Amino acid sequence: MKKWGFFVVVVLMLGGIAIKYVSKGFTEEGESKDSQPGSNAFQMVAASQIYQGELLLVNKDNPLHETSIKSDIVKLSEHSELTQGYVLMDTKLRLSRSVAQAFVKMVQAAEQDGVSRFLISSGYRDFAEQEALYREKGSQVALPPGRSEHNLGLSLDVGSSQAEMKRAPEGKWLKKNAWKYGFVLRYPEDKTAITGIQYEPWHFRYVGLPHSAIMQEKDMVLEQYLDYLREKKSLTAEAEGRTYEVTYYPVTDNVMIRIPVNQRYEISGNNVDGVIVTSEK
Repeated sequence: MKKWGFFVVVVLMLGGIAIKYVSKGFTEEGESKDSQPGSNAFQMVAASQIYQGELLLVNKDNPLHETSIKSDIVKLSEHSELTQGYVLMDTKLRLSRSVAQAFVKMVQAAEQDGVSRFLISSGYRDFAEQEALYREKGSQVALPPGRSEHNLGLSLDVGSSQAEMKRAPEGKWLKKNAWKYGFVLRYPEDKTAITGIQYEPWHFRYVGLPHSAIMQEKDMVLEQYLDYLREKKSLTAEAEGRTYEVTYYPVTDNVMIRIPVNQRYEISGNNVDGVIVTSEK
């Protein structure tokens, strides 16, 4: 299960009214003792929240903002607890700590199924590294700086020491089970017309539960899923024995939205036009 984030309260004085500002992350703090589970409160969400979170759509049409980059990027080789169960192909490789923790949990589960030859060949890249790769490989292979998911810290390239991922047991296991741990195969073979990216059986993206479960069940990539949320506005989902409510809010400026009281919740932007509130019932 993902690590719950924290709740930041910033008091803004607007005409004598104190307003709470919610940053990204699940929270159990700042709740009224008199509030009942399932009730709602209003919170101010800044327009900048559109560009933060784990559901950001980053591609050639939607570049990421500097604030979009995960704040917990670490060099994996310096953290032995984050390199268990797989081979690290480059000691300089970096990734979001929370994503690395989820990946370790996932490969440990795969090992119980007899699948254990995982490796990571790429993780987070800063803009300079992305620029160098783009110049070296060209537009047919790489994206310009700010247009690649690797610039977020939420994506990683996973390989196998046995065979290419399309044929390897590791690739087949991930394709079937990665959603249980919050990951999705970002660029499937049958979705290239939607993603605009060639089939990459090695590229996995962290979006978290229940989003990965919904995308798996409905055979959606991120582009389709975000459109689906805009259409549905709100939905309830079951994932790994837990019940979630997911609600989309369009955001054009600082806006008040409903958030659950006495429930864990997370706010993520989509990097386009709104935010998604995910609460665990």
